[in-house]
Amino acid sequence: MTEDPRSPYGAALGARADELHPRLRRYFTTIPSGEVGVGHGVFERVGCRNAVVRALLGPLLRVLQRHGAVYAGWAEGVPFTVRNRDGEGRSAARTLHLPGGDWTMRDRVHALPHGRIVDRLGSPGALAAVFEVATTDGALELRSTRVGVRLGTLRIRFPRCIAPRIRLVESADGDSGLQRVAVTVDVPLIGRIHEYAGTFRHDIEEDA
Repeated sequence: MTEDPRSPYGAALGARADELHPRLRRYFTTIPSGEVGVGHGVFERVGCRNAVVRALLGPLLRVLQRHGAVYAGWAEGVPFTVRNRDGEGRSAARTLHLPGGDWTMRDRVHALPHGRIVDRLGSPGALAAVFEVATTDGALELRSTRVGVRLGTLRIRFPRCIAPRIRLVESADGDSGLQRVAVTVDVPLIGRIHEYAGTFRHDIEEDA
């Protein structure tokens, strides 16, 4: 099957892409071959805020951190750099410039039928989620419908009744010229186990 020439988000949205804020339409359009999307910004918060949850889920979170899927600690005011490329989906590498050193979260997004996407986070796809894609007041909103983990040879698809609920909102940050991203991961009976939110400026550059 031939790869859809549109970005995964453009393929999932179809005509609804015109409902996005112009800044977001530029961000989610296809990145040409030989070029890379580069963003610089600050995460106001990232990780797991609740110390009890961090202790309870610490071993799993640390494994996912080693695979580049989620940050296992908690930090505020963290500068970051994101680099996006298209080709066999859209890949993203978000490097957090933490006080203890840089750490990179990686993921790759592919389009699915019926206006959905699948996002595989970490290497090699340690965490995977299927999302419904929607637009709300010019913003892009993703809500997970299925979530699974892959740790070595172990693969687990969570039943929907206990699966983490992942929500992502990308929006234009007023008149600042910046873009805002906010992600939350909530688990039934436990609560919020991961989140990040911040603003950044994004441009397309030649891929060196």
